[in-house]
Amino acid sequence: MGATIIEKIIRNNIGADVKPGEIVTVNVDRVMIHDIFIPFVASKFEEMGFTKIWDTDKAVLIYDHLVPASQIDDTRHFRVGNAFVEKYGMKNIHRADGICHQLMTEAGYVKPGDVVFGTDSHTTTYGCVGAFSSGIGYTEMASILGTGTLWIRVPETIKVNITGKLPDNVMAKDIILKLIGDLGADGATYKALEFTGDTIENMTVASRMSMSNMAIEAGAKCAVFTPDEKTAEYCQIALTDKDRDLVGDADAQYCQVINYKAEDFIPVLACPSNVDNVKPVEELAGKEIDQVFIGSCTNGRLEDLMAAAEILKGKHVAPFVKLIVTPASRKIYQQAVDNGTMEILAKAGAIITHPSCGLCCGRTGGILTDGETVVATNNRNFLGRMGTSKVGIYLASPKTAAACAVAGKIVVP
Repeated sequence: MGATIIEKIIRNNIGADVKPGEIVTVNVDRVMIHDIFIPFVASKFEEMGFTKIWDTDKAVLIYDHLVPASQIDDTRHFRVGNAFVEKYGMKNIHRADGICHQLMTEAGYVKPGDVVFGTDSHTTTYGCVGAFSSGIGYTEMASILGTGTLWIRVPETIKVNITGKLPDNVMAKDIILKLIGDLGADGATYKALEFTGDTIENMTVASRMSMSNMAIEAGAKCAVFTPDEKTAEYCQIALTDKDRDLVGDADAQYCQVINYKAEDFIPVLACPSNVDNVKPVEELAGKEIDQVFIGSCTNGRLEDLMAAAEILKGKHVAPFVKLIVTPASRKIYQQAVDNGTMEILAKAGAIITHPSCGLCCGRTGGILTDGETVVATNNRNFLGRMGTSKVGIYLASPKTAAACAVAGKIVVP
């Protein structure tokens, strides 16, 4: 019997064949803790009686949600984190380098075939390079820090096959929103999403990141892509035979197979206040907006900023509309400066912020109030996510968001 990609990753990790539903204990290759959870992880770690981290090279602490601090208590998280680092000898610390999910692959912490956990639900992002990655709570994280292991249930896999060439105004964000709309917010609960097809093969790693990032919005335990030469170049590695074997076998057992033709995709929006409330942009065209947000761990990469700049070049943001741009990392920020993208965005009237989670998690940079509407490229549009519970949040691709910023209303890019 053949195996899915996720089954192969787990099999390689524990040295034994696995099947969906089995409970196994995996050896963890890397963990990520962010600033919001570090005080709770530190407290639970010591409460459990641990006196050292199982492998200080494999733990990464990233300050991103609370940078720069916007509330008085935020700095406590930094102080606790710094004390934990010093006491237990953690080596991999990022205090203001960008968003955790961007940095974990960008900085080379995650490689194909790895088993990775993080204290954030969007840890599913690292499947873009062929890793098993999933979000956990602070109790589980404390346990991993002390033991280097965690039990999991082997997930069933939904295969998503996409073939053909995407229309020019459609991005990976439109694909994943369409899939979430079709599956529903709980349609992939504790399942793996395995993406395949020539459309996927032709995608950049950055586009794959956008899709794996949002897998959790359908309830997925993880999402994964087969490592290829683009993966190798991005990760700055040479693929091994084991890496190349991370492809779903022809006789693998899937709980569901979904087929799409790329030509059928159109620009879509996730409407307030659920990510699976997905509608074509053209159905909402004309609705006035107050703000546009381009950035986050979903769509703050260089190709996203360049896509927005392509639409904004020579134009200006509509009167009374704020356009906030937040790169996903310092490296991306610098690349966008070097290739002229930032100049285009600035001339168009964008407010460009420091790389961080920012408005996505409702902390800094652009909080809205009752009755206001924002078109945003991040991953969630829940009530109260970006201000009061009476803010309307529409999730879109960078191309759609940029077009809306110029028009001052929802429009098809």
